[in-house]
Amino acid sequence: MSTNLQAVSDAGVSIWLDDLSRDRLQSGSLAGLISTSNVVGVTTNPSIFSAAIKGSALYKADVLALKTQGADTAAIVTALTTADVMAACDLFADIFDSTKHVDGRVSIEVDPFLAHETQPTIAEGKSLWNLINRPNLLVKVPATLAGLPAIRELTAAGISVNVTLIFSVERYKLVMDEYLAGLEDRLAANLAINDIHSVASFFVSRLDTEIDKRLDAIAPHSPLRGASAIANAVLAYEAFLAVVSTPRWKALVEHGANQQRPLWASTGVKDKAYDSTRYVIELIAPHCVNTMPEATLNEVRAHGAVRGDTITPAIAGAHAHFAALDTAGIDVADVVDFLEKDGVKKFADAWQELLDNVSAVS
Repeated sequence: MSTNLQAVSDAGVSIWLDDLSRDRLQSGSLAGLISTSNVVGVTTNPSIFSAAIKGSALYKADVLALKTQGADTAAIVTALTTADVMAACDLFADIFDSTKHVDGRVSIEVDPFLAHETQPTIAEGKSLWNLINRPNLLVKVPATLAGLPAIRELTAAGISVNVTLIFSVERYKLVMDEYLAGLEDRLAANLAINDIHSVASFFVSRLDTEIDKRLDAIAPHSPLRGASAIANAVLAYEAFLAVVSTPRWKALVEHGANQQRPLWASTGVKDKAYDSTRYVIELIAPHCVNTMPEATLNEVRAHGAVRGDTITPAIAGAHAHFAALDTAGIDVADVVDFLEKDGVKKFADAWQELLDNVSAVS
């Protein structure tokens, strides 16, 4: 095991890989990362599946066979993606058991075209859960306003959810409230909650990209550049700590509730002027998940200077940073609104590209 990656794990952060493909599964690449690089879970999204299926010949035979059987393009894409997720779930089964169901998790996202439709999101979430039929699955639901009620209903139905596309602390607080409400609904129906797990995926790097661009337009070389994404995640963790200290949460724990852990997503560094490990090393604290592309994993392995909990000591500074952004004229509410819309669009575009590519296979 890598010393640096082991140090991340020892500090309480679960390392998940933000990637999945049939090539990784069949070549042993993913198994190798599990055995050598502290990888204890996987996340996927429409962009990941689009790249995986477009870039590999391993899917062609299945596509052609399904077309021969009369399956439409959407059904073929569902068959391909769920098959890979099933295989990944099986690969992580031992970790799932050894971590008492905390890790060994694999995520699959509902159709991104449903991001602003509550009932279809709920229906597809239930469909994916039943189709894949693996206890270590996480169904990804976007944290749009329409997605919030889906979190509650899916949780109440006994489905473990990964809430994705969170950009603001305010929205994150609503996400946590929906998770708790779903657990409460389930208890009210005299159903167990001890096997339900959840993560809340807070997107990191995109905030720096957008805020830095806006700072450059009004104050080139501002000392505020490059500090917003980490500060935002730090305040999210503060909100997490606040929720798990409430009587409401403690009452749920008495019935076996599991924490909805904060997950740091979009942790690849886009601005090459910044240290390539910053969205891992500066976001370490107990009960977190960091899902990272393999390139970032390799950077942490090579030179990640892990120094323990870097989040809780940064809380005061994070509040000061956002006060300074406000003084500088940065409308953070507008930034996160733009990022949510842009994130939904990017996933929808990737899904459409995947549908088009599968349709073109002959």
